[in-house]
Amino acid sequence: MEKIPLIRYSEALKKQVVREYEGGTSASSLREKYGIKGPSTITTWLKKYGREGSRYKLMVIQTPEEQNRVKQLEKRVQELESALAQLMLDKLMLESLVEVIEEEEGVEVKKNIARRPLSERKPKPKLRG
Repeated sequence: MEKIPLIRYSEALKKQVVREYEGGTSASSLREKYGIKGPSTITTWLKKYGREGSRYKLMVIQTPEEQNRVKQLEKRVQELESALAQLMLDKLMLESLVEVIEEEEGVEVKKNIARRPLSERKPKPKLRG
């Protein structure tokens, strides 16, 4: 009795086939190209690795107000990222300045001040003039 060989495909090959299928290549040409025997093998891989077997691009339909809101939010994110980057640079500069002062003056500057969370801090009284 002759043994039938069991074929195992690598994860990388399966994902490559799914990418090519989703890119528009037909299942039959992929079976031929990669020597895939089973007629439903690629369909199984699509269910597991594909974007639900879709060959289509996702289209988002938005109202003009939604588009404007998205643009505003994207602009706000850029502004916040720039502000954060600037704060990080300022912090590094101040830390470097503290190190230089400590070295030149031979004085240790307090750096580890215990800070309470903002929610636990009491507001400072305002001075009336």
